[in-house]
Amino acid sequence: MPIYNAPVKDIQFVLHDLLKVSEQDIAGYADLDREFTGAVIEEAGKIATDVLAPLNQIGDTEGCVLENGIVRTPTGFKAAFDQVRAGGWTSMDCDEVYGGQGLPYLMSMAALEPSVSANMAFNMYQGLTHGAYSAINVHGTDAQKQKYLPKMVTCEWTGTMNLTEPHCGTDLGLMRTKAVPNGDGSYKISGQKIFISAGDHDMADNIIHLVLAKIPGGPEGIKGVSLFIVPKIRINEDGSLGERNGVSVGKIEEKMGIHGNATCVMNYDEAEGVLLGEEHKGMRAMFVMMNEARLGVGLQGYAQAEAAYQNAVFYANDRLQGRAVTGAENPDGPADPLIVHPDIRRNLMDQKSFVEGARAFTMWGANLIDRAHKNQDAEADGLISLMTPVIKGFLTDKGFENAVAAQQVYGGHGYIEEWGMSQFARDARIAMIYEGANGVQALDLVGRKLAQDGGKHVMAFFEMVKTFIKENDGNEAFKADFLEPLKAASKDLQAAGMYFMQNGMKNPNNALAGSYDFMHMMGHVCLGLMWARMGKAAMEALEAGASDTAFYETKIATGRYYMARQLPATAMHLARINTGAETVMALDADQF
Repeated sequence: MPIYNAPVKDIQFVLHDLLKVSEQDIAGYADLDREFTGAVIEEAGKIATDVLAPLNQIGDTEGCVLENGIVRTPTGFKAAFDQVRAGGWTSMDCDEVYGGQGLPYLMSMAALEPSVSANMAFNMYQGLTHGAYSAINVHGTDAQKQKYLPKMVTCEWTGTMNLTEPHCGTDLGLMRTKAVPNGDGSYKISGQKIFISAGDHDMADNIIHLVLAKIPGGPEGIKGVSLFIVPKIRINEDGSLGERNGVSVGKIEEKMGIHGNATCVMNYDEAEGVLLGEEHKGMRAMFVMMNEARLGVGLQGYAQAEAAYQNAVFYANDRLQGRAVTGAENPDGPADPLIVHPDIRRNLMDQKSFVEGARAFTMWGANLIDRAHKNQDAEADGLISLMTPVIKGFLTDKGFENAVAAQQVYGGHGYIEEWGMSQFARDARIAMIYEGANGVQALDLVGRKLAQDGGKHVMAFFEMVKTFIKENDGNEAFKADFLEPLKAASKDLQAAGMYFMQNGMKNPNNALAGSYDFMHMMGHVCLGLMWARMGKAAMEALEAGASDTAFYETKIATGRYYMARQLPATAMHLARINTGAETVMALDADQF
């Protein structure tokens, strides 16, 4: 069985050495001292290691089963879900008015990572509920909030999002699901939705579906889409559960990974629902859920890579294979462990430097969300809007890549299911697809986010990088190892943006053909900035006399590796972007 231990010290490093959370002027942050955050993350780690991780392979092998119209989750899932709910882990950043704990979103994300690493499929049940909670909390009426949110905060009722239909995914304007008014403020919802994660299960008393549908007579396309609250079981006036609504599961999808999560075909047969938000403004309400989900999916990308990396390190130290070229390092044994070999070290350093940089990037993003929401900070809101497709797209691409790299350390054993490495790769794969496939994230970044508010936010990011470099160029060693690589990568990113400005207007394909490379380039620069900041923080800790010198020295060495071996990829991406669209669009459709 694979191992997993929550990286508590690494999470604490991001919160306190990098972000210095308790010193920030955001409501609730002053309470986030090291003792408090450490206790929370330590406990989250225990549940992840002791309760959730042992169920990961069980969920993978058993999957979910549809019996008499009800989905049965894998052995142990319901008991674990009850334990997670009882511990208050579903309510950390939810509004206290509805029974939540009112903690900052950043703290919720920090505590979320261990459970995602330990059992991604399991975590999705509560994760989707949180997204549905947020959509109702932002766009619901007071009556709707009082009716649904207290039970959703505790996950006594769970939630879903229903967008995709058999004939439309990204282009939701093509949807056919209808919402016919009943005349009393409710609607009859009819249609079919597919790929609905946690669409049905046996772990909650009710499931609150958020369903996109079109009201007859509304505008064509995406402008005619509305969002509806459709409970699995109707709710009586007194809050008790009534009759089954016209909602049923057509089947459970058989898929590559996340077998422990029920991905359902949902059939709506004149199901009773109520409007959430305004008529024909459904995407506005749904995007509250989707934007939150995209940050969570970015976390999934690196969290699966973290779990896979931990196992790869264990195996590399345990498996004896060959001798070190510089001389035997295990002279009393028949061979040396794998970890003596430079290519294994390269592989593990690729993984380690990615995961730790990605964690910092994601937590910084969560910090920006808190600043935007709690402080009404428009600049933070614009910056996280710019970063969201990068967090989602880059981190999930690289998360899958690194899960595969961890599998590679095992050689043939990595391909055998009993070792569990296959599951990390298979589970990580979906993160590149759902909540907006990564190609769409790249198009969103280049086609919308770069020009948002006149390019204000991307220019603010460039200025942030420039200012950090300028303020820290007095230390020659730090400058050579961290600042010069960051400066070069930032210049590559700016050159790519300039290419789009000069060539994208006359031929938009010149920009869109380079959008995927730009997303990865920007991801590398963001991780480069995070590593430069972490390198500085680690050096300052050592200068202040930190007792755990090995921890901080390891941080610096890992950061140097990323800056030297990963960050130069921006030059390759720039070279590709500069070729424009000609080679990309050279073939006619019938030539493929």
